[in-house]
Amino acid sequence: MLGEEPRCGRVLVRAPAPVLDEVAGVVRRWLDLDGDVAAAEEHLRADARLAPVVAAHPGLRVPRSVSGAETALLTVLGQQVSLASARTFAGRLVAAFAGPAVGGLTAFPDPAVLAAAGPEALRAATGLTGARSRTLHALAQLLAGELDLDAAREAGGGAAARARLLAVPGIGPWTADLVALRVLDDDDAFLPGDLVLRRAVGGVPPAAALALARTWRPWRGYALLHLWTAQVFADPGARR
Repeated sequence: MLGEEPRCGRVLVRAPAPVLDEVAGVVRRWLDLDGDVAAAEEHLRADARLAPVVAAHPGLRVPRSVSGAETALLTVLGQQVSLASARTFAGRLVAAFAGPAVGGLTAFPDPAVLAAAGPEALRAATGLTGARSRTLHALAQLLAGELDLDAAREAGGGAAARARLLAVPGIGPWTADLVALRVLDDDDAFLPGDLVLRRAVGGVPPAAALALARTWRPWRGYALLHLWTAQVFADPGARR
């Protein structure tokens, strides 16, 4: 059983004994079970705007990533589109370039496979725009070669990895910061230009959202999750 607080529920993990610890570690990371949620919430409750949303969903954690490359590529597919459209693009990508099926599941395409396919093949398979296909291909090339996001996280090289992502044409702060939050374990990552976040704080422009979040540091990532959650509960159509 994973999860120390009953209010957060429990997760039952079944796996062969030789790999149980490894699987449990992956699940702990995925569900952010080792995140310092208590410290984050104590800090954020001091803000009058955040106190009620934190109280509404205590124990809220950041959904982390178990595959940095997959998460980064999916984040590019989700740029400036709805969640439904992002799922459609992802499904098409997997259908065209998926790895071997294991246990009835399908593996997400390896970055090297996408890099070898080329941008035009990615566009034809997914229906992405030419520009977005080129961004996806450039990122796949980077991930297949010089940048291992999971290794960067483990080595404490998150800032350098974020900078490498921003150097890819078509990747801006929204994408890089979401990857920093979910893959690179940056608890302070923040997306001031995100539309749902801006609605949650009164429709202010990105610069104002960034200024508003100054006192939330070093837990802006958890503040972001609380505000996203509050906005979606208030307006289910807010899902991007």
